[in-house]
Amino acid sequence: MARALQLARRGLYTTTPNPRVGCVIASGGRVLGEGWHQRAGAPHAEIEALAAAGEAARGATAYVSLEPCVHQGRTGPCARALIAAGVSRLVAAHADPNPLVGGKGLAELAAAGIAVESGLLEEAARELNIGFVTRMTRGRPWIRMKIAASLDGRTALNNGMSRWITGAAARRDGHAWRARACAVLTGIGTVRDDDPQLTVREVDTTRQPLRVVVDSRLETPPAAKVIAGGASLIAAAVGDAARCRALQERGAEIFVCANAGGKVDLEALMRELARRGMNEVHVEAGFKLNGSFLREGLVDELVLYLAPHLIGDAARGMFHLPELEDLKGKRALDVRDLRMVGDDIRVIARVANP
Repeated sequence: MARALQLARRGLYTTTPNPRVGCVIASGGRVLGEGWHQRAGAPHAEIEALAAAGEAARGATAYVSLEPCVHQGRTGPCARALIAAGVSRLVAAHADPNPLVGGKGLAELAAAGIAVESGLLEEAARELNIGFVTRMTRGRPWIRMKIAASLDGRTALNNGMSRWITGAAARRDGHAWRARACAVLTGIGTVRDDDPQLTVREVDTTRQPLRVVVDSRLETPPAAKVIAGGASLIAAAVGDAARCRALQERGAEIFVCANAGGKVDLEALMRELARRGMNEVHVEAGFKLNGSFLREGLVDELVLYLAPHLIGDAARGMFHLPELEDLKGKRALDVRDLRMVGDDIRVIARVANP
């Protein structure tokens, strides 16, 4: 199963909207065939492994990092392929949270006389597909927020300048997180201050994430880099026809979703991205939008880079949040990883009860 998870990780940047899945077929301690799902529309991991094993799969055990599918999608049902190949045992890391599967694959295999087990290395398998699991169970993507800050928690000067607080190694690492995401999101303030591309450039990838700008009043300049040469979505609270047309002529799509306060309804936007098959959303925004996401309980994970510099209180912080009068209101984090990336400190933390 550990090998199946290694194989699944090869699809880290490519399988969206599908989960990352690996499969190993073995017998008597000997690997007979292995495979992994490479991209949507390509054969699933089980089909690749069965093709590699050939007739040797009969009577063998299949180790799969996710329950085999039982429905007809772009490809055929993997559970039936395993039955036809004559495997005698199936070990899955965990059941598929997709309601179209949801235990049906394991049940069909068991009904065919195959010994079925589930739960081996389940936590590691779920972590690998945390966005897919979140989309299937919570109806929204996994939201990961990346912040680069000084050691005193400042993300930009008061005039908006922020390039570069962290070093080159941290920026490369940040691009790797972008590459695994389905969408990279920022706000209109960052577009105005930095004119970012929001593309993956520092790591090799065959796929660029959707670029999303939260822009309540449709103030994104038509010449902005973020809407040039790739799929982009502007989330707005107004539908001004002239501004929409100018942005659409540059290739941007407009999605209007206003909340009661006349701002972009972030929760509705996340539901829309989930509807489009987005598993992981990578947020790189300013302190105001960061604060809005956190206040609305929409941040699952922080990837925080702290540079060995001090900038001072006059500079911008990480989150625009209301003042606390009691420390009982502090927001709890669960630190999952802490390490040096170049000269910078990288902290990966989960937000408790988002």
